[in-house]
Amino acid sequence: MPATTECRAQPGEFAPFVDRSRCEGKAKCVEVCPVHVFEVLRMDDSDFARLSALAKFKSIVHGRKTAYTPKASACEACGKCVEACPEKAIKLARVMERT
Repeated sequence: MPATTECRAQPGEFAPFVDRSRCEGKAKCVEVCPVHVFEVLRMDDSDFARLSALAKFKSIVHGRKTAYTPKASACEACGKCVEACPEKAIKLARVMERT
């Protein structure tokens, strides 16, 4: 699928990274992503274990929901997820090529 006119990169050049200590699983990223990169799930135990005590409490209050990026390689860097996230928990980063 070629990049849309709204997007700045070819699929796989950039990937969204979710700050689990900030994400409350409100799914705004799911709603706005034109290439369906995101899904909101219950936070994995390993991700939950890495949170600070305050972030763990916040996560529990929000049902331990967080955004995951199972289709990160489809990201075309449109930035809609970054703009839509009410917690400012998403950043786009260039994917480093592996040699």
